[in-house]
Amino acid sequence: MFISQILEGLKNINKPQFKFLVVLFQTILVCPAKINFSTLERNSVLNERTYRRQFRREFDFVELNQEIIKQSECQIKAFAMDASFIRKSGKETFGIDKFWNGCASRAEKGLEASIISLVCGKQNASFALTVDQTEPNLAEKEGEAKQTRIDFYAAQVEKVAPQIIAYTRVGLFDGYYAKEKFVRRMSKLGLTVISRLRADANLKYLYVGEQKPKGRHRRYEGKVDFTDLTRLTETSVKVEEKEIKLVSGVVWSVSLKRKIKLVVVQYASKTVNLFSTDLEMSASEIFFSYRSRFTIEFLIRDAKQSGGLNDCQARDNKAIEFHWNTALTSVNIARGISQRDKTENEKKPFSMKSIKQQFFNEQLLKLFISKLGLEQSLIKYEETLTELRNYATIFS
Repeated sequence: MFISQILEGLKNINKPQFKFLVVLFQTILVCPAKINFSTLERNSVLNERTYRRQFRREFDFVELNQEIIKQSECQIKAFAMDASFIRKSGKETFGIDKFWNGCASRAEKGLEASIISLVCGKQNASFALTVDQTEPNLAEKEGEAKQTRIDFYAAQVEKVAPQIIAYTRVGLFDGYYAKEKFVRRMSKLGLTVISRLRADANLKYLYVGEQKPKGRHRRYEGKVDFTDLTRLTETSVKVEEKEIKLVSGVVWSVSLKRKIKLVVVQYASKTVNLFSTDLEMSASEIFFSYRSRFTIEFLIRDAKQSGGLNDCQARDNKAIEFHWNTALTSVNIARGISQRDKTENEKKPFSMKSIKQQFFNEQLLKLFISKLGLEQSLIKYEETLTELRNYATIFS
């Protein structure tokens, strides 16, 4: 089975943990309800206490996810980072604080999962690498505390930088991460940052004329006016048979304190300001790279809807992070299974719900066969089995 094959490729895993993880991921893929300790017990042979105990143990999910990526034959072109709000109540839960909830468009009390994924160009999908719980009581701005949330996010990338660099040096981030400290720390690691700027970003044109023989050399030549971009280079790209205009050039960012490659994306109804710290990147490469950042949003959606990312019953930091990593890794496993089952050149959409439905149907079929004493050879005939496995799936 795919799950066993993946776990057998790991170095730092003992036999009891191997057996537990096989049961855990198999149970997640067949469990139709919320994924918490109670439902895991009801859908498997293990006791709830076993799950609670195992969730507090150390495990290298980065190594596991790397093995899944290897087995899935991914072509990694970038890594992405995003934070997701997790609803959670209770006074004893670690990490309760006010975090931004994108669905409600306001800050709310709960938890925050900070996720790093690797973006596969071949499948146009994100594979989770690691997730950390954002620490509470961190300041949003400099000067309010010794450590800010930007420090926490930067430290998270630094922790797994060797594993990331083994695949790619291009990082995709939303506009929140476009801050001088974060960009500086990423650049120190040798990583390229592709992100989004504010609509009113303070940018300056670089002076390229002759300099005076004496005195300080002139560096800038006026502020960038987003209503008049005639001094920048104009190109266009096609997306779904629609032509999108890109206006690009190397400028100075006052807030980031560095030269950046600016790309103004002009849609029919709005404009979006993107940038890259790699000044040699083409406008189209920056545009399409940033578009692929949204694959991490689909990863988070699948983990919440089908992997149990929102359903954790634990209260301590170790168990919460173990649960979140498990939820995201289960999506990786489902993608790996989906990729393995595809025939060559087949374009079949990925559906986490369909994968889970197939596993549930298969488990139910085995239960009927064993309890009713049915003739297996008749039921497990290839065409019949395929039809029963795909019952109620979205894509069969």
